[in-house]
Amino acid sequence: MRIDNLTVRFGGFTAVDSVSLDVPEGHIVGLVGESGSGKSSLARAVCGLVPHTGLVSGASRPQMVFQDPYASLDPRMKIGESVAEGLRGLRGAARDAEVARLLGLVSLPAELAGRYPRELSGGQRQRVAIARALGARPDLLVADEITSALDVSVQGAVLNLVRSLRDELGVTILFISHNLAVVRYVCDEVAVLHHGRLVEHGPTEDVIGAPAHDYTRALIEAVPRVPRP
Repeated sequence: MRIDNLTVRFGGFTAVDSVSLDVPEGHIVGLVGESGSGKSSLARAVCGLVPHTGLVSGASRPQMVFQDPYASLDPRMKIGESVAEGLRGLRGAARDAEVARLLGLVSLPAELAGRYPRELSGGQRQRVAIARALGARPDLLVADEITSALDVSVQGAVLNLVRSLRDELGVTILFISHNLAVVRYVCDEVAVLHHGRLVEHGPTEDVIGAPAHDYTRALIEAVPRVPRP
């Protein structure tokens, strides 16, 4: 995916200011910055959820996974129905088999298809949200703070799932987070946003290990320790 001079404005406020960024096929690119830096606005623009100027190319079927899985799943729909929302042209047994396959991709048993979101843990609900997004066969998966609403005990499992999806399926992922330790663990490259502008971009270890911009250094210094995976 290629982003060229992407700008997002809400009235007189510019949330994203002329950002250009490459997300190579099969890579995980992390987008980091503090609250209000423009990360989520850029993500929503890439997925066509907010108006913008500039060009987004190479991602005709983007899908977004949101921060709060409980809010993004219809509580009145069973898990199988939610996962099946992205499927086209499948009915009956064929649809049920595809739902089971998608649940298997995110390490969930097929019998969860008959349950409601309230009957699942937060980590399981986030896996369901990922499975639903994969059902649309996206050429870009946008993960917007997908672990920040989860207990620390299950965050690692979801991050390992993200890595395995990239390794096994070749999924291209734009991974949005404020947590540099998470980004270092899961991302091949990192892009840093500050007040809507891209201030630094490069291989993750280069950016975090030897940051070139003062803002990147401030983000790193604000974390007591950025551990290696």
